[in-house]
Amino acid sequence: MRTIYCLEVRGDFACFTRPEMKVERVSYDVITPSAARAVFEAILWKPAITWRIAKIEVLNPIRWINLRRNEVGSIASLGKDGIVIEDERQQRAGLFLRDVAYRLYASFEMDRDPSQHRGQFPHLSKFCGEDGNKPAKFHEMFLRRAAKGQCINQPYLGCREFACDFQLIENPADAPPPIADSRDLGWMLHDMDFSNPKEPTPKFFRAEMNAGVIDLMSAEVRG
Repeated sequence: MRTIYCLEVRGDFACFTRPEMKVERVSYDVITPSAARAVFEAILWKPAITWRIAKIEVLNPIRWINLRRNEVGSIASLGKDGIVIEDERQQRAGLFLRDVAYRLYASFEMDRDPSQHRGQFPHLSKFCGEDGNKPAKFHEMFLRRAAKGQCINQPYLGCREFACDFQLIENPADAPPPIADSRDLGWMLHDMDFSNPKEPTPKFFRAEMNAGVIDLMSAEVRG
């Protein structure tokens, strides 16, 4: 039986962008499983393990805010000297979430072939030997890092400028209940399938929030 870890995350703003919106950024109503996974990976990422989100609890009422931001209209390339921001700056409106708080539940599983971690990092094979890749080691590493607030990179809520605070919850049963809100959130991005790293494909699921809880263990994922 896998250990389920619980993190509480909070932030002033969040944007979990709907992929169907081509120009303006519009957030989903709640955090997506892929964004939740990224929070756990920010604390402990290893090619030998894969994080699986089990449940999301929404702690604050869903609130919105309209913001206009300056964004860069192109992507930096290794073949170029860089980007002149003044030439590429674009102002775009966005519909974001504000004052968000979630409890995220996840477990990790050992990859059978960690050198091909989601097809993205084959060059890390030399770091993925069998020696020392034991669940107990990663269990202790995660608990130690999460309890001390240590992370590889600052966790964020959809966009990197929307940084979040996190806290390890050792006894979720003693924590306050989530919001008493139930609604059908429609089809939501679950995660990206990197089986073909050159053409990753999105996976979606029908998100239903019952009394502030989104159960992902029984979610049907399509893509």
